Amino acid sequence: MSAPEGGEATTEAARRRTFAIISHPDAGKTTLTEKFLLYGGALTTGAGAVKAREGRRAVTSDWMEMERQRGISITSTVLQFPYRDHVVNLLDTPGHRDFSEDTYRVLAAADAAVMVLDAAKGIEPQTLKLFEVCRERGLPLLTFINKWDRPGRDPLEVIDEVEQRIGVVPTPLTWPVGLAGDFRGVVDRRTGDYVRFTRVARGATEAPEEVLDAAGAADAEGEAWTRAADELSLLDEVGASHDDELFRAGETSPTFFGSALTNFGVRLLLDAVVDLAPSPTPRLDEAGKERPLDAPFSGLVFKVQSNMDRAHRDRIAYLRVCSGRFERGMVVTHARTHKPFATKYAHSVFGQERETVEVAWPGDVVGLVNATEVRVGDTLYLDEHVAYPEIPSFAPEQFSVVRVRDTGKAKQFRKGVTQLDEEGVVQVLRDLDMGDQAPVLAAVGPMQFEVAVHRLETEFGAPVELSPTSYTVARVTDEASTTPLRGMRGVTVLERADGTRLALFESRFWLDRVLADQPDLTLDPLVGNAMVG
Repeated sequence: MSAPEGGEATTEAARRRTFAIISHPDAGKTTLTEKFLLYGGALTTGAGAVKAREGRRAVTSDWMEMERQRGISITSTVLQFPYRDHVVNLLDTPGHRDFSEDTYRVLAAADAAVMVLDAAKGIEPQTLKLFEVCRERGLPLLTFINKWDRPGRDPLEVIDEVEQRIGVVPTPLTWPVGLAGDFRGVVDRRTGDYVRFTRVARGATEAPEEVLDAAGAADAEGEAWTRAADELSLLDEVGASHDDELFRAGETSPTFFGSALTNFGVRLLLDAVVDLAPSPTPRLDEAGKERPLDAPFSGLVFKVQSNMDRAHRDRIAYLRVCSGRFERGMVVTHARTHKPFATKYAHSVFGQERETVEVAWPGDVVGLVNATEVRVGDTLYLDEHVAYPEIPSFAPEQFSVVRVRDTGKAKQFRKGVTQLDEEGVVQVLRDLDMGDQAPVLAAVGPMQFEVAVHRLETEFGAPVELSPTSYTVARVTDEASTTPLRGMRGVTVLERADGTRLALFESRFWLDRVLADQPDLTLDPLVGNAMVG
């Protein structure tokens, strides 16, 4: 199958907006996600809560049992919906720093990101790394200051913190009228209009908006308008204005104020995603060469997720279409194995729900069901060979030995551990001599261990126990260095499924001493180490 004629893929890509939402826990990311779907017409209302058409879909993005129990996102999901003659691909990300590696993988499939901040809390230290991950990828970033309907901080203080902590310059495109907790509406700095909001019961429908000019706003809001006008004058003086080139370079961030719970400001933000966020562009392959949008089909697998459908125990590989036209049933080539791969079972995804997809274009995300040989970072292509750069793993910071408590469940245990490793829930390290008997789980943060244990027990029926180790830092090593390293106190060498050998040390001090005493040993930082400190 050849590339589409007449630039069809380029034309279709121009209609796509593929972006991720990132935030710290409880900033309102899931609520904002659902309100985007409401404004996009993908959801209707029922019983005071946002529900899907005909009641088919309820909680749209947080589907894992642990997520519902804790009220935070710990997995990523994909949601597609139409808006203003565009196709919006919304990638929801985990809301905790322990899953920043999963966030990084999702961002590999996005063309932009929306950062959601709590008006009262601003940027919390525990999740600063989530935002650093976004900046590391150089993605254009829009900022949404959420919960302005509740008591919070001064708006100038919040945007100043964004610049100081993240290093991007906020350029407010809307500005709140009324202090946090007394939210009246926003000024659209692009038009000078005042958009006044009206509450609706439980935020179940779109918030009615009244547009007033400056004179009308002054009459309607009095002192609140005067305060906002003074703040807007200050923003004008310091030059905090939108520059499209700087935004796309990741140096500035168009900033919006609102309340996802009451739907205040949601439409303006969604409009900005369509108007400002870039459409898909040609991607660089592993050789640094651009793959044109109208080249034959190619795609990057950025996530693998199992058991979303508990009844069928399925496995979905999420593939971002990078070039060309995807057609269900086409036989493509798996770049890593060079084997043919059939795409008969291809779905568009909406959280946990799915429908068969027949055609997809650059920027779209396709769920390939039961793609057992596909791994995160793999490339699939048609006709012309291409392989996109691998998605790096983060350097783990915590290590625990995992053992099955019931030896009769050893088979389920091995299957579950392998599956979690392939999905990237945790990294699995095996002793060169002991194999799968007591592998070491390596993670960025402790919640990854909780998820691993929960899934092993509930999805695979393998009750396990974790035993923390004293190791705190890992380095890549090789076969020649393995024997002397394993003979040292406070050091062990384990192996990942891809054959990479990792030397684990009990402290950075001991690592530094070994590097000084035996510089001939191979002890290289892991790819991605700089991103996790």
